[in-house]
Formats: sequence, structure tokens, C-alpha cells
Amino acid sequence: MTSTLYIGLMSGTSLDGVDGALADFADGAMSTLASAYIPFPARLREELMLLQASGINEIEREALAANELARHYAACVDTLLQESGRQPGEIRAVAVHGQTIRHRPELGFTRQTNNPALLAELTGIDVIADFRSRDIAAGGQGAPLVPAFHQAIFGLAGRTRVVANIGGIANISILQGDGRVTGFDTGPGNALMDIWVKRHLGKEYDENGAWAASGKLIPELLNEMLAEPYFGLPAPKSTGRDLFHSEWLENKLAAHKGAAPEDIQYTLTKLTAITLANACPETDALYICGGGAYNTTLLKEISLALNNKTKVESTNAQGIAPNHVESLAFAWLGYRFNERLAGNLPSVTGASGERILGALYPA
Repeated sequence: MTSTLYIGLMSGTSLDGVDGALADFADGAMSTLASAYIPFPARLREELMLLQASGINEIEREALAANELARHYAACVDTLLQESGRQPGEIRAVAVHGQTIRHRPELGFTRQTNNPALLAELTGIDVIADFRSRDIAAGGQGAPLVPAFHQAIFGLAGRTRVVANIGGIANISILQGDGRVTGFDTGPGNALMDIWVKRHLGKEYDENGAWAASGKLIPELLNEMLAEPYFGLPAPKSTGRDLFHSEWLENKLAAHKGAAPEDIQYTLTKLTAITLANACPETDALYICGGGAYNTTLLKEISLALNNKTKVESTNAQGIAPNHVESLAFAWLGYRFNERLAGNLPSVTGASGERILGALYPA
């Protein structure tokens, strides 16, 4: 009997580490068997951040970073196997996203650093990788890919539901009650907030949004940031650190040199909340996943931006922990690949049609 067990691995734009999930897709349904998280060391985080832009000897540096990533991915796989009591031979495939360092669909490419051949060698399990390139080859944005999974897991006939993933970048899935799905990247999620809190407090993120909550809004700065042309573009659209990076932030802050750091942090939190809320259609509930789901200040600001008329809660309310959604999504995409089923939604990415996503690296 062919195994229905898949491991999904995701390391996102927050650059904090790799989330992994082991899922069973028996009879097409999904059940989660185990989850794991492997943090990245500071040196790897720094190198991945530097690789977001051109630099000296970047081809070799990227290859070395990819090797180190593969070892962290393998450690996550090993942890999942230990926690679940499974052996490598019982797993059909490991589906791995890789680490996005460039995303330029307007130029026809996206780059997820990874060494899937090494991962297959280290784990002894088939690896499926490079999920975004085929959609871009078909004229799509290559992102976001998770709305298809959101529809499969969270969709409900007769009711519109909205799911937002807030990682470094925020994206939204609009799940119509008639089965139609749209989605796109709304703009920065945690990326700018993380840059700012790292610079001033030496922390990787603003826990619970506590620092932001101590500040007050700078209306002029918020309006200047909201004037970014990306926010006015029609869907389909996607973005990343190629646009929302430290230089972008510095340019916006040039006229606000005397502003208190905590006020800037609060204003950045408002930026994420407002741009996400502006993308939401009328709905009775907005479910949040990703690291942003643990930022209570951000969730309050999103609710406020929606005039407190929409229930804003994490995907825990639907039975899936916020930090497990994306790794499960890639396990699902791996399952779809092996079943020769499409993984993209042209209504979301703008591709010319449905495509089977991924590339196989046999063990």
C-alpha cells in the first residue's frame, strides 16, 4: 500500500527557523501526526538576510547557505520522525518550500534557496521542492500558494471566510461561500516591525506587540507609508523583502528623525493592520495564522481597522495552530504533486491555468 504520510517544511520571510509538520492524507482527508520547530542560528539568519540583496561572492555564499539550510531541514525531519515513532521508509515524501531570497515575478523568476538533493541524501526520503517556479512559468505570481490549502481546510459552503497569514509578509485568502477563492500579498507583515525592534531592543520580534503598545501613532508617517504604490495595485499581486526592506523604511523615516522609537513601532504595527484590513471583504470572521497571530497588539489593531465588526482570532479556533498552517500547506502541496493534482489557483496567482507544482528529488 502506498504511504499517505507527508512531511511539510516551511521557513518563511521572518527568517526565524523551520517549522515542520507530519500529516496523513488517507482518503484525501488530512490529520496532523506531529509538529516540530528548529530555530536558525544567528549567523544563518544574518547570511540569509544579506542574500536578499546583491553582494560579493553571492553565488558561493548562497550555495553554502543552502547546504546549511538542508541540514536544519533534515534535523526537523528527524525530530518529526522521533516524535511520531515513524521510520523514513514510511514517509511518502518531504515537501519543502526553501528560503525565499528573491521574488521578482515581474521579471519571470523567484528564488527559494535550498539543496533538496542533499536533503534527500540526509533523510533517505523523497523530496519535493521548487513549488513556485511552474506557476511563474505559466505567467503567474508564484505566490501566494497557501489559499488553495486554506480553501481545502477552512472553506465552508454558503459562507465567506477570510484567512490571513502574517509572516514577514502578510497575505490574505478570501474563501467565498460558492467555492471561489481569491488572495494576494497585502504588504508587510512582521518584517518592518522585526527590523525596528532588532535595531533598538536587540530582540528578534516584539513579543505580544508590547513595545508597540507603549507607543503612539505618528499620522504623517503612516500616511507616507500608505502612499506606497504597491498597496494600490490590483490583484493578482505578490511582494517580499525585495520591496519592504530596511532601505524602504529608512526612506520613509527620513522626515521623522526625532520620533520616539516606540512610536515608530506602533505606527509600523498600524501599517500592517490597516493594509490587511483594507484587503478584507465583509465577513463575520477573520482567521489569522503565522507568527503575527501571537501579536496581541497587532490583532487588536486589525480588529479596530475593521471597525470591531469582524471577529478576529487565530486559526486555533479552527483546530490548527497558527504556526503549523504553512508547513501543513506544503505537506498538502507535496501530496497534490504525487497525486498529479494542481497546487495553484489561477484566480489567486494570475497563472494561465492550473499547474502541478514542484520538482522531485528521489531518495
